[in-house]
Amino acid sequence: MAHPDTHPLDAGLHVLSTRLRTGELTAADLAQAMLDRIADRNGGAPSYDGAPDAVNAWAHLDPDATLRQAAAADRRIAAGDASPLCGIPIGVKDLFAVAGQPLTASSRVLDSEPAPHDSAPWAALAAAGAVYAGHTHTHEFAAGGTTDQVGNPWNLAHSAGGSSGGAGAAVAAGMVPAAIGTDTAGSVRIPAALCGVSAFKPSYHRVPMDGVIPLSPTLDHVGPIAPTLADCAVLVTALSAAPATRDPWGVFGGPAIAQPERVTLAGARIAITSRADRAEVDDDVRAGYERMRDLARDLGAELVELPAPDDLPAADYDTILIAEARTYHAQHRDRLDRYRASVRAFVDPDAAPLPVDAYLRAQGRRRAVTARWDAWFREHRIDALLEPTSAIPAPLRGTGYDAGKPAGGTDPLTVFTATWNVTGFPVAAMPAGVGARSGLPVGVSLIGAPDTDARLLALGIALQDAAPPPGRDVDSARQGATA
Repeated sequence: MAHPDTHPLDAGLHVLSTRLRTGELTAADLAQAMLDRIADRNGGAPSYDGAPDAVNAWAHLDPDATLRQAAAADRRIAAGDASPLCGIPIGVKDLFAVAGQPLTASSRVLDSEPAPHDSAPWAALAAAGAVYAGHTHTHEFAAGGTTDQVGNPWNLAHSAGGSSGGAGAAVAAGMVPAAIGTDTAGSVRIPAALCGVSAFKPSYHRVPMDGVIPLSPTLDHVGPIAPTLADCAVLVTALSAAPATRDPWGVFGGPAIAQPERVTLAGARIAITSRADRAEVDDDVRAGYERMRDLARDLGAELVELPAPDDLPAADYDTILIAEARTYHAQHRDRLDRYRASVRAFVDPDAAPLPVDAYLRAQGRRRAVTARWDAWFREHRIDALLEPTSAIPAPLRGTGYDAGKPAGGTDPLTVFTATWNVTGFPVAAMPAGVGARSGLPVGVSLIGAPDTDARLLALGIALQDAAPPPGRDVDSARQGATA
């Protein structure tokens, strides 16, 4: 258990849950400690543009609502509520509707009107007793991987990644125990890798998107960001229990993902492929990947070197992404001047339309790629595939909203991650240390076959137990931004 002098938010979700259950800590005190730390570490009030010397992880805070919900959680705990999330503050990406709170997608396109209803993911967490911590910044409408209005807590001159950059930064800066985000090409996994924390992207159909602003509905996933995969597992169990009420494809639902059992890596078949050689992988990233690969072997995993199936061509990925995104954004064509430059070009409803047959052919090739990967996992009896999460550590921030920036699956941030949105397979992303050259975190991912979420989490937790997430110094990050 944490030392009494340790700040509550440094204790970890499982320890916090225990302290709340035993009465050592109240949810109200935890919420106030969180609000105080946000005031100390965010770098000022939430800002649309951010500042070079600020983390600026938050798009919106409502301390009164947070404290009211914390008081309600204390009453639930006193009445015997045993939910591990009861009283735990959770950050919410600014794409998830929370009743009574504004929903803006970190954009000036949307009005700041209170949402009338909870999104399905937040409703599931609230039903488990989670406390609303605030909305975290997204790359505008999730249409990019940098979230440049947010600074990386490791070095504020660098990007926190995206599109769930605010969530990754808030967790990495110790401002909140965990957060939820969306992932269309790597948007929870990339911030986790760049900020030195963990994330989990469930299988495609396991968490509904009701009430969540979409980017590309057939590629979008919902997942948690937290210091460890064990923390992520608690949120995944609750999120996957959310009912879907407006599911046009009829795929969301099924039983909740069970809490993973404790396992070892002994005998697990971990695949290593040449995918890491297809991109220009930074030396720091490669060193972290090789370190985790060797650690898996030392822990008893059987490493299996295999050729990988071909990926979906980037043009097909972009066809699916752009067609679906522009369909949603057509409703805002009279507000194009309010978008940031790169997003305006991406969603431009006046661009030449993509033919329906081109979209359907791309989806057909996507199904074929998914089937090949599914067969590959089964044929070779693979428990997980290990690879880097991002090909580079956190890049410098400041140009991610410039016109012409890529938003698809070809840039070094998404070159590995986008494949698993195409297939919808589960991914556990975790830190792999700090780069000797960059001084920034790097990360790796374990990918599993579809619907092996609990097993994949168990393997990831076993690997992470031997390689805990790195610590970081917030004051040093501030100095780095002004150096």
